[in-house]
Amino acid sequence: MKGVDTIARVRRAYFVQGKSIKQIERELHVARNTVRKIIRSGETSFSYEREKQPLPRIGPWQAELDRLLLANEGKAARERLTLIRVFEELAGLGYEGSYDAVRRYARNWSRDRSSNVASAFVPLSFAPGEAYQFDWSHEIVLLNGTTVTVKVAHVRLCHSRMMFVRAYPRETQEMVFDAHDRAFAFFKGACTRGIYDNMKTAVETIFVGKERAYNRRFLQMCGHHLVDPVACTPASGWEKGQVENQVGLVRERFFTPRLRFRSYDELETRKNRVFRIDDAVMAG
Repeated sequence: MKGVDTIARVRRAYFVQGKSIKQIERELHVARNTVRKIIRSGETSFSYEREKQPLPRIGPWQAELDRLLLANEGKAARERLTLIRVFEELAGLGYEGSYDAVRRYARNWSRDRSSNVASAFVPLSFAPGEAYQFDWSHEIVLLNGTTVTVKVAHVRLCHSRMMFVRAYPRETQEMVFDAHDRAFAFFKGACTRGIYDNMKTAVETIFVGKERAYNRRFLQMCGHHLVDPVACTPASGWEKGQVENQVGLVRERFFTPRLRFRSYDELETRKNRVFRIDDAVMAG
């Protein structure tokens, strides 16, 4: 059964990029019937229960084999080990399976990595509907007489510079999903690409370059909205500079000096009243 990242790529290829089922099958190495099932079902994930769970010899050694393959890939071409040598190193650690199992796993591992390669740059100009940027900020307010830190979700359309802002009590995944749903409803649509930092509610593992292991539920949300997530390089805030500037603007224009509210609803009402003028200016 295909993972949520593959399902998301199939949905974007068909609904956003307009590719045919045959072309998707050839480029993503996904069976034609599986492509049809993904497109017709509208689901962002599939699951099933096996009657009998196989326990291959390589299973307990998968993490160690991944480490060996990743380290080997990072070496200069003339210094890389052959698969026989990789197998011998794994066997030296206690692996008792066959070389063929290692060879098949390494082949699938290399194919998956090559199909997931992303562009290692973020353009400074964007087409309409191409991308948005997302970020959080922490703002201190007096809420019902108590000093609290609210978490503010910021979404910025890269082409039009149109912005969306909403305050939450926490940065949980449910709040991330709610912010996206409200932002896309406000914008009356979603972009084809979302630019994020490496927040824990979205990214589980950071690899070299732009490669990331995304959270499963986060990938399902992106697959539902047909969004291709892109994570910035760590400590490279300029890659999402528009939303970083938006954080400073909202902090200066709305949260300074420290504001007093009785509830989050009152905070939202006052925020909408303040930034309605700015929306009109940006539209003009």
